[in-house]
Amino acid sequence: MAQHYEWWLLGLICLLLGLGIANLVSATHAGSEGLLSPNVARQLAALGLGAALMTATLLIDYRHLERWGWFVYAATLLLLASTLVLAPVTRGNQSWLVFGPLRLQPSEFAKLGLVVALARFFHRHPPAEIQRLRELWRPGLIMAGPVGLIVLQRDMGVAVLTLLIGATYQLFVRIPARAWLAVAGTGLAVLAAIWMFGLEPYQKSRILDVMDPARDPLASGYQANQSRIAIGSGGLLGKGYLHGTQTQLRFLPTQHTDFIFSVLAEEWGLVVAATVLVLYFVVLIWGLFIARGSKDRFGALLAVGIVGILFWPAVVNLAMVVGLGPVIGVPLPFFSYGGSAMMSLLAAMGLLLNVSLRRYMF
Repeated sequence: MAQHYEWWLLGLICLLLGLGIANLVSATHAGSEGLLSPNVARQLAALGLGAALMTATLLIDYRHLERWGWFVYAATLLLLASTLVLAPVTRGNQSWLVFGPLRLQPSEFAKLGLVVALARFFHRHPPAEIQRLRELWRPGLIMAGPVGLIVLQRDMGVAVLTLLIGATYQLFVRIPARAWLAVAGTGLAVLAAIWMFGLEPYQKSRILDVMDPARDPLASGYQANQSRIAIGSGGLLGKGYLHGTQTQLRFLPTQHTDFIFSVLAEEWGLVVAATVLVLYFVVLIWGLFIARGSKDRFGALLAVGIVGILFWPAVVNLAMVVGLGPVIGVPLPFFSYGGSAMMSLLAAMGLLLNVSLRRYMF
């Protein structure tokens, strides 16, 4: 068993985690009494819990999830729905369940539950056999459940991200392009309605700031502008660990969460920042090779969905920090502070390693 384990992939994951913790130490260093701030301590605790989840999802045969898929999905919806009753309103949304000192964000785990449910559906209804748009109504309903509940939590950023992860599977259906054009037209009409009736003024401002970064540099555009300054000031080799002026002087808001990549680029420069992106790319490609080598369709679809769980947050976050996308509160995998995000990501990585391992155990 050990000889078939993806040790190199595990090593890459551990390397990204190590770089993420080191970067978080710097991002939270200013104003803290010691080197390890309370946020770093909590992140290390989440990392330990995530490692336990990763071990569990690795050891349990992933093929059982095909039978348990609807139970996983139902539990996901129930957990999301519980926030609408039990969660306090924090920063305008109801995304967090609070148990004393412990906080849990169910929407982070909902992404994994959605992937399991969609992998189960497309295992029984192969994507290559879907050639008409109306045949997507059932996966559409599967996606609508968690996305709709997250919208009710008023967390639009995570809702968009969850929708993108679910839409990953649409790349494999054989629906004619003209049908997608009709979907695009409908989508534009929906976006127009959301713009007019569904977005708060601050959300509209963030979108407008992408098109015109200079329109409000001291208010709605402040975070994105400071992020670009931090990235640009890092140059080729950076200012040095714990020596980033934007970071240590706290010019960069939410630098330990949404804008953690800006800290990396300022202190370590283009060389290390680009290296981290290459590591992400290698993990993504590795995941696709695992999907290709899976001995069953469910495993392949599960691996593809997990690649989406890593790909979409990374792309959205990077677009956000360089000013190519609106600031919507999406963390960078392996790097951003967030216990729920860390635990759900490591659980997903355990499943990916599981799919790879079971290729040799049929």
